[in-house]
Amino acid sequence: MKLSEILKNIDHTVIRGDLESEIVDIIYDSRKVVKDSLFVCLKGYNADGHKYAQSAVDKGAAAVLVSDDVELDGDAAIVKVADTREALAHISAEFFRNPAKELTTIAITGTKGKTTTVAMIKSILETAGIKTGTIGTLGVIIGDRLIKTDNTTPESYEVQKATREMADSGCKAMIIEASSIGLKWHRVDAIDFDYGIFTNFSHDHIGGAEHKDMDEYLECKAMLFKKCKKGIINRDDEKWREITKDATCELETFGFDPQSDLRASNDELLSKPGFLGVRFDLSGKREFTADVAIPGHFSVYNALAAAAVCADMGISDEDIKKGLSSVAVKGRVEIVPVPGNYTLLIDYAHNALSMENVLTTLRQYKPNRLITLFGAGGNRPKVRRYEMGETSGRLSDLSVITEDNSRFEDVNDIIEDIKVGLAKTDGKYVVVPNRKDAIRYCIENAEDGDIIVLAGKGHEDYQEIKGVKYHMDERELIREILDEG
Repeated sequence: MKLSEILKNIDHTVIRGDLESEIVDIIYDSRKVVKDSLFVCLKGYNADGHKYAQSAVDKGAAAVLVSDDVELDGDAAIVKVADTREALAHISAEFFRNPAKELTTIAITGTKGKTTTVAMIKSILETAGIKTGTIGTLGVIIGDRLIKTDNTTPESYEVQKATREMADSGCKAMIIEASSIGLKWHRVDAIDFDYGIFTNFSHDHIGGAEHKDMDEYLECKAMLFKKCKKGIINRDDEKWREITKDATCELETFGFDPQSDLRASNDELLSKPGFLGVRFDLSGKREFTADVAIPGHFSVYNALAAAAVCADMGISDEDIKKGLSSVAVKGRVEIVPVPGNYTLLIDYAHNALSMENVLTTLRQYKPNRLITLFGAGGNRPKVRRYEMGETSGRLSDLSVITEDNSRFEDVNDIIEDIKVGLAKTDGKYVVVPNRKDAIRYCIENAEDGDIIVLAGKGHEDYQEIKGVKYHMDERELIREILDEG
């Protein structure tokens, strides 16, 4: 595409050069520059792309997009804009021929529940025969393909590229987790979302490089409701009015609040071996009873959000019910089928707070025993290990202590630190340093009615030891153990 075409929707100043040159790709990492590419100088937390502009030109970049003044040897075009990160979103959309316009687009923001709500909406839409691509914590998912990403909300170029691949592969809908940082750093700019969803607001991501305070954190989440046609809002969250006070979109609400457009009532926990979930009644825009295959009362909110957007898209009650009853999120209280009268699940909980949340939720199901297998990451603050040990000791009937990305530390040293926290409780524990052996111990010693949670790895498919990432997927380990008998 010609440089002039790529730039047509942004304010820019040509410092030098020819805008009629053909651009083969847009690059913002100087190490990946190819001949005849456009190099965009992004400013990040630790690096400034302007420092690498000359290197990009030396590697054959045909043009450089800057926000600061630069002096460059060679004859590459130099184009100046006010904010290269904001510009990247718009030029990427143009370069990939505005793929979002070919799809129904849904963005979800909130402190918790984004990944689960994405999975619920996808499950409902695909039940209704609508092929759906997703972008979020688990990566980019298009059909059976998973493309790993570094951030919950990737850089705008990656978002536009993935959206183009979705459109080209027959997807009719795209759902993205719009993190507060993703919104702040313009990663979802240049998309006029059909729907924006607000799940909830609580303390998170404050200080350091992300957000200076809670006010900025809230303001960033609120940005979504100036970028969408319809906002679907959790009315039970105390911040919902603040989130929507400057919204430019139509608004619809969900919650237990009787004034919500889609209301939940009569929620109850559902439990049988191999299934933990929740049932609730919907009323308002739609009226039916839904069973959700993800445990915890909190799942009602995620399911309401999913039902609200899908109802607005015209999906039938039957397809919404089917989608919610069969939903699974990889690595998030993910139930793994096993022979036997107990429930085995995998969860990403890898710190004390997330462990507290999942174990408190599972306790509500009144298991015969709640057994928690976990380790702790090496080369991370020791206090995390103490806290995780104490949390599991307090909430589990049995803790099985093992390895988890020990990195450059000895797994036995990490286990000793976990035991410091366990010692503050009267919780029982066993130590099995090898993770596969620890999983085998749990399976071989399971009793009727037990709930066993393998915590810490979740969707990860590797184990990091001494600087090397070894393939390790707990689902495969469970299959191997069951096959070995």
